[in-house]
Amino acid sequence: MAFLLLHGLEGSGPEHWQTWIAGRLEARGLAVAYPDLPDADAPRLADWLTALEAELAALPLAETTVLCHSLGCLLWLHHDGPPVARALLVAPTQPDVESAPAVGFRPIPRPVSAAASTRFVCSTDDPWCPPPRSQALADQLGAPVDWLVDAGHVNADTGFGPWPELEAWCVGERESLTR
Repeated sequence: MAFLLLHGLEGSGPEHWQTWIAGRLEARGLAVAYPDLPDADAPRLADWLTALEAELAALPLAETTVLCHSLGCLLWLHHDGPPVARALLVAPTQPDVESAPAVGFRPIPRPVSAAASTRFVCSTDDPWCPPPRSQALADQLGAPVDWLVDAGHVNADTGFGPWPELEAWCVGERESLTR
């Protein structure tokens, strides 16, 4: 079992659920790749795709789960390569509105998810992707959505540092990621 974590704009930081889950999974002896994607404050899709391809080349794809947050979700949806086992897209940013400082991430030409199984976790009040847009994106992929009530952008600012439900999901002890 291996994990690849893809952060969003500006990275995730020490109090974010991605940093917490990376430590928890490593403590279980699992393989975890948690790269600092290039120029996180002003990302370019081409550069992030190059970094993603390099990370995937080092992982056993059939056993890998990709855990994305925010702009990392759009990165994953632009990736068009061999599939991994699972992809979890948490709080994707709105995929059809281009805005600085991220360059090239929007729009998604055709939503794809290079995973045998894809799941979304979205909030009922995410300021970066309203629920109808999140649901439409999940529907395009035929992926289920776990809805978190009033969880904002599902980051450290909204109380998502430690996230035991995510750890249980990662290791196959739980199907849902709601609290």
